[in-house]
Amino acid sequence: MKNELFKALSYAWKSKNVWWYTATARTKARFARTTLGGFWLGLSNLLTIAALAAVYGTVFKVSNFNEYVVYLGVGFASWTALSSSISSAPKLFEINAPQLLNTNTKHIFYTLEEWAFQLQTFSQSIGMVLIGLSFFQNNLFINLLTLGIFPLINLLIFMYWFPVFIAIIGLRYKDFYQLIPIVLQLVFLLSPFLYEKETLGSYSWIADFNPLYQVINSLRETLLTGDLSLKKFIPITIINVFGTIYAISILNRTKKVLPFLI
Repeated sequence: MKNELFKALSYAWKSKNVWWYTATARTKARFARTTLGGFWLGLSNLLTIAALAAVYGTVFKVSNFNEYVVYLGVGFASWTALSSSISSAPKLFEINAPQLLNTNTKHIFYTLEEWAFQLQTFSQSIGMVLIGLSFFQNNLFINLLTLGIFPLINLLIFMYWFPVFIAIIGLRYKDFYQLIPIVLQLVFLLSPFLYEKETLGSYSWIADFNPLYQVINSLRETLLTGDLSLKKFIPITIINVFGTIYAISILNRTKKVLPFLI
């Protein structure tokens, strides 16, 4: 198992220029012949955040609107990136079936390429969102570049191994592709992304046992306060380490039957 893990990590590092380049090509093709290009990602998020903040800020009668806008904005932008990486996972290998069946490229390559594509999308989005939110809280970038970098790395790692796990399940159970959007919508509505955790009252335990919320909230709290909660950061880091090892392990075990499942 250790040998297989080392080989996978070694291959990921050696081929980094290739899978990053192919992901970049996808990113460029996505906004080909547009004037604003990738700025549309950040702009659409900013407009959505503005609308949600105006509506829910009024509904929940928030006392500090500036703080609420940043709270909602960081949470929404992070959730959009994470949910996008998860929703695209079930059909990852099916979409790349021709290459998997007709080339010698290792199947882990396509998980890395998809991850790189999602990272590029997230970076284009979160950059503009933070610039917009800086008008409400001017130390966001300082918090991000200091302690905020650690929960950010946790989020990015989670965006790799969790979708890989979903992609492998999607290979065997095709209905999973239909189930994922429903589950993501329920998770979004039941998690304190648009409202504070205290609003849930006696149901706040839902957020405590929601890994998708916790990994995003760790980043959000650090950006808002400038402090890193080790009580939250350490468990998420441990989960990421074991999650990555397990995802790569089952990915390696799947490669023999992969041609028969796609």
